[in-house]
Amino acid sequence: MGVSSTSVSSSRSGRGFGNGWGYIFIAPVLAFIAIFVIIPIAAAFYYSITDYDLLKAPRLSDPLWKNYGRLFDDPRYMRSVTNTLFFAGATVPAGVVTSLALAALINRQIRSIYFFRAMFYMPVVSSFVAVSLIWLWLYEPQFGLFNDILELLGLERLKWLRSPDTSMLSIVILSIWKNMGLNMVIYLAGLQGIPPHLMEASDIDGAGRFSKFFKITMPLLAPTTFFVVIVYFIGALQMFVQVWIMTSAIGNGSLTGGPLDSTVTVVVLVYSNAFEYLKMGYASAMSVVLFVVIGLVTLLNARILSYDIGY
Repeated sequence: MGVSSTSVSSSRSGRGFGNGWGYIFIAPVLAFIAIFVIIPIAAAFYYSITDYDLLKAPRLSDPLWKNYGRLFDDPRYMRSVTNTLFFAGATVPAGVVTSLALAALINRQIRSIYFFRAMFYMPVVSSFVAVSLIWLWLYEPQFGLFNDILELLGLERLKWLRSPDTSMLSIVILSIWKNMGLNMVIYLAGLQGIPPHLMEASDIDGAGRFSKFFKITMPLLAPTTFFVVIVYFIGALQMFVQVWIMTSAIGNGSLTGGPLDSTVTVVVLVYSNAFEYLKMGYASAMSVVLFVVIGLVTLLNARILSYDIGY
């Protein structure tokens, strides 16, 4: 009885001791989240209702929603919203389909398959700035490789980044190529996590290749697709580097994307207003709206792509 009581009291004290150390261990992570996530978000909400130009202390706007009201009267902002939604709507479906197709092609045990997987993943580990500079030369109208290929095919040479008709399309193509390897690896992990006995049972039942893919593989990849779409969409709504490197110098000399604001996105406009025009309060209002939109899009995707998998 004494031994039992001693054991219980020791286990209780051990639990308390462990919980205390647990809080100590997670304290750095909590501090990081508070300093670099929670406080900046709260500051953005505060600055969005102030007049702040980085040179003077922020003061509350009159009325408080003045910066938000200006958004809907700003044609540049509305253009940036349209461009951002177009970019996300073009890159996410195309990127998901190409990544899944590529993962299905390399999900096999053949000679040198690891070499091909590494090559397809190589753009992901490359700097987006470096990749954008390389593609900037590939898109060059006079001596760019892409126009040389079009000319060999008997097609007309394009202005690519220098025309408002093709500039956003050029950014979309680059972005799909750059992110395809990462989503390919995620889908490859999902494909290899499918139980082999399900495929063996479908072979016994005489199911064809397409039937197995659309009736077995795709439903079982629902959690993977959910993750890929959510992360891809959030990243697309925050697109910045491509426009900044490849098109910001084209047009009217402003830091926003050109030509004729054809590639300006919300994040580019936030940066431009904050650090070029010193309109920090106005830029913060744009950031808050983007934050809310990303949250709503995430919830919408979670509702549409809900899944219930059971083997």
